[in-house]
Amino acid sequence: MAKAMVAQADEIVVGVDTHGDIHVAVVLSGVGARLGSISVPTTPPGFAELMRWAEGFGRVRCFGVEGTGSYGASLHRHLVHHGQVVVEVDRPDRRTRHLKGKSDAGDAEAAARAVLSGEATGAPKAADGRVEMIRALRVARRSAMKARTQAANQLGAIVLTTPEPLRTSLRGFTVPRLVDVVARFRPGPLVSPEAAAKLALRHLARRHIALSAEIAELDRDLDALVAQAAPTLLALPGIGTDVAGALLVAAGDNPGRLSSEAAFARLCGVAPLPASSGKTNRHRLSRGGNRIANNALWRIVIVRMSHDERTRSYVDRRTKEGLSKKEIIRCLKRYVAREAYRCLEGVDGL
Repeated sequence: MAKAMVAQADEIVVGVDTHGDIHVAVVLSGVGARLGSISVPTTPPGFAELMRWAEGFGRVRCFGVEGTGSYGASLHRHLVHHGQVVVEVDRPDRRTRHLKGKSDAGDAEAAARAVLSGEATGAPKAADGRVEMIRALRVARRSAMKARTQAANQLGAIVLTTPEPLRTSLRGFTVPRLVDVVARFRPGPLVSPEAAAKLALRHLARRHIALSAEIAELDRDLDALVAQAAPTLLALPGIGTDVAGALLVAAGDNPGRLSSEAAFARLCGVAPLPASSGKTNRHRLSRGGNRIANNALWRIVIVRMSHDERTRSYVDRRTKEGLSKKEIIRCLKRYVAREAYRCLEGVDGL
């Protein structure tokens, strides 16, 4: 159970609702009385103004900030740099907003009350080391992968509709072979649909080649960063650079903010929750958490079920006990989360 924030009479708690251009803050006293609100620009002078304004009400116990990984990232860094305590606050769910209404000041007050009540206790990700570097490169790689897939799909679509005999000459090619062939096309003057198709195919193929080179370069950099950040994680069976990077980004540069391996499992959406009814006694996995990390755990489990002898023996045993494949995968994801957390515990201070 979360421990409530105990504030002295002269202490205050500040809740901040973050946006791209302005942040809205509300100050609560240690007993929950609303003392004031302010709107400041999302600039260093604006952040300094927010701190001066808050300190005018008394000693600041902490700031409860929404979106410390997005709109509130700069504010979080500014506050930590000036010695303030920052607590990460989740945005209210849609049901709560529908019942209570929506306003920036209301969201800021809700953030402060979440801190006071103990509902919000999480430390934000530090975002100041190798893991933040990995996160940035993964964003670029994911974008390049998506664009390359789009280019490959568009190549296939144009080949499907291009005039004969060009269509017949390109049918049945694999994507690498198609890219290699059409990248060397010389369409000539644009006087026919076939010439236009050749030109479009050449542009798409050369885009595909450029994106492949970009992805390869990012992979080299990610291989080096992930190996430096968590070599013990990479040593586990079924874990490569991509899934290790996903788990590192989920934990952050300061995985010590996670109180236990159970907290990490919950973060990844693999903490078992009761799902019993009547004579049925079972559990299911949480549908919340970081979905990219959850997918990484699933990929590790699938690889191990095919290639790891220990995992295959476990699957056989649990199958004989009557568990379905889906239930076995749920159990294995929880075990992998435990293994991964033990490797992540030493990532602090990168």
